[in-house]
Amino acid sequence: MKNSKNTYIKLLPIMLSFFAMGFVDLVGIASNYVKADLNLSDYQANVFPSLVFFWFLIFSVPTGMLMNKIGRKNTVTISLVVTLLSMLMPVFDDSYYVMLISFSLLGIGNAIMQTSLNPLMSNLISGDKLASNLTFGQFVKAIASFLAPYLAMWGATHSIPTFGLSWRILFPVYMVFAIIAILMLTVTPIERETELKKATTIKECFALLVNPFVLLSFIGIMCHVGIDVGTNTTAPKILMERTFFNIDQAAFATSLYFIFRTIGCLLGSVLLRNISSKMFFLMSVTMMLCGMAGLMFASSVIMIYSCIALIGFGNSNIFPIIFSQALLSMPEKQNEVSGLMIMGLFGGTVFPLAMGLASDAMGTQVGAVIVMLLGVIYLFGFNIRIKAFSTRQNSI
Repeated sequence: MKNSKNTYIKLLPIMLSFFAMGFVDLVGIASNYVKADLNLSDYQANVFPSLVFFWFLIFSVPTGMLMNKIGRKNTVTISLVVTLLSMLMPVFDDSYYVMLISFSLLGIGNAIMQTSLNPLMSNLISGDKLASNLTFGQFVKAIASFLAPYLAMWGATHSIPTFGLSWRILFPVYMVFAIIAILMLTVTPIERETELKKATTIKECFALLVNPFVLLSFIGIMCHVGIDVGTNTTAPKILMERTFFNIDQAAFATSLYFIFRTIGCLLGSVLLRNISSKMFFLMSVTMMLCGMAGLMFASSVIMIYSCIALIGFGNSNIFPIIFSQALLSMPEKQNEVSGLMIMGLFGGTVFPLAMGLASDAMGTQVGAVIVMLLGVIYLFGFNIRIKAFSTRQNSI
């Protein structure tokens, strides 16, 4: 009982770090405000969200190697410090290049954090409970993602004290949480994982993709993130294409997606304690399949909203299940596997490009939905691999 209580106490700074992980999603609303403040072109404004995915491609695998040298806890602490710096810069200046550096640091910090924080959880939680706790961490992260647009909006409308910062008040607010997370993680004793005798090279990290399950998991993460970003981008367009909604009215579709993703994360953290990962994964993918199929033909507002809700709810638990299964598949290489899985978040760039090409070619958003549907079909097939892996584990 005492050990269980100590574990929950140690999980507090980790969950607060998950909250800090959600800071990355402020880039969407912030880029819109920066565009208006500095009178930027669409291309200049779109550089900000693009930077986030770029740094995941660069820093994920090296972070896995860094964890081998300094440990997971120290690596997470570094990521929080980098994130703190990214929150600090806009407080003093909002020029284009300062914001560019700020968002670059935000992307770098988040890439390091996502690579190291999930494995750090496995230092305290193991086995079947790992997926449910990672899912709860995603729920905490979703809270920060959900709050960012509202903090910016309240600041812009002066509904809260802004000290002359207007919408940028969200940066010092989140900076306070980053400071608390750093202090709590620093003073919390977390047993360090066994240090590897030989440092892993980048070549050896990528060589892990030869493992079929690791490769399929990597592609699965790409599909998950691609569907996530794709739905946020396409849902408002579908509403405008098939209903009388204008862009302001259609923007609620994105909020609806995040609402059901947040609900799904919370519910998943409970259900995954009582339902096997493979069964819950199948249920989640089935929801997304129904939602995507519905988006192909839905014309009424209610039907479109229902499909978006199904996709949001279904996609909420895909990442933690795939991630935990990948870590458990190679327990001796968890740091390197984590780096590869987080690099898969680059799928958030690949999918939208393919969706844009498909929708332009077909002259309708159905083309974009078809691209996402292919990702869902892949995840449906991936469930078979989870069953095979689970069976193999149980037979040992």
